[in-house]
Amino acid sequence: MVATCLHLVGFVSSFVGWIGVIVATATNEWVVTCGYTITTCRKMDELGSKGLWADCVMATGLYHCKPLVDILILPGYVQACRALMIAATVLGLPAVFLLLTVLPCIRMGHEPGAAKYRRSQLGGVLLILLALCGIVATIWFPVAAHRETTIVSFGYSLYTGWIGSALCLFGGSVIVCCSGDAQSFGENRFYYASGSSSPTHAKSAHV
Repeated sequence: MVATCLHLVGFVSSFVGWIGVIVATATNEWVVTCGYTITTCRKMDELGSKGLWADCVMATGLYHCKPLVDILILPGYVQACRALMIAATVLGLPAVFLLLTVLPCIRMGHEPGAAKYRRSQLGGVLLILLALCGIVATIWFPVAAHRETTIVSFGYSLYTGWIGSALCLFGGSVIVCCSGDAQSFGENRFYYASGSSSPTHAKSAHV
């Protein structure tokens, strides 16, 4: 029962983290840039934000973005961080699917516990790889962007990426390390046998 609860905790935290990684990938407010103080830049309409897909200008009543569509002239770190975040987003799809199929509430015939254990471990490893891609990208981008312009603060996209990657790393580690062994995986699931005449025999172990 403890292993099942830990598996559920790992799955929920990883799923929430994966959604955070998707949000960070799709939005553009990774870092807020300014050549002066924030107050001065707001008055001069020079407060900007940089992301994976666009450079934006933020001012009162104005939010204008210039898409970064010319791949050939993009800095290398932007292209690399794009690739890492896209890889993280894609890795989440098979990981979530694999973990869904081994949840306690999902039964796929009389499949042995060893097969479910292998899918669980594979899903956990994919989540850890997802988290590592997100962590590298969300650390590399602000460091490299700071060399090009003055960063005054981190944007919500970057915080979302950090939190999402951390949740995926936590969830994947819990799933890989705390799911028990292949022989006992799934042995704590129960079902109610039909036609049982005695209440004491109503619950039977499903192996």
